[in-house]
Amino acid sequence: MKKRKVPLRKDIVTGEMHPKKDLVRVVKNKQDEVSVDPTGKKPGRGAYIALDVAVAQRAKKEKTFDKAFGIKVEADFYDELVAYVDHQQARKELFGNDA
Repeated sequence: MKKRKVPLRKDIVTGEMHPKKDLVRVVKNKQDEVSVDPTGKKPGRGAYIALDVAVAQRAKKEKTFDKAFGIKVEADFYDELVAYVDHQQARKELFGNDA
């Protein structure tokens, strides 16, 4: 059986490469709205961070997405991101890699 190539993406907070399924995509659309993209298919400029609460909190502290997208990102977006990552991390621990 042929081995499938695993797509890798760079975590913009730590600078490390990870499999795409272990990251969450954050996207900025043409109206400069920033949102979490759970499907990975929303149109716009995307950036990835690891599914790790510590990394999400570091992104909030360092205002990583302000720098990556070149716009002012609201603080409540970072809170939403931390909550989303926490939820996904808990799902992964409960259900394994199938979640």
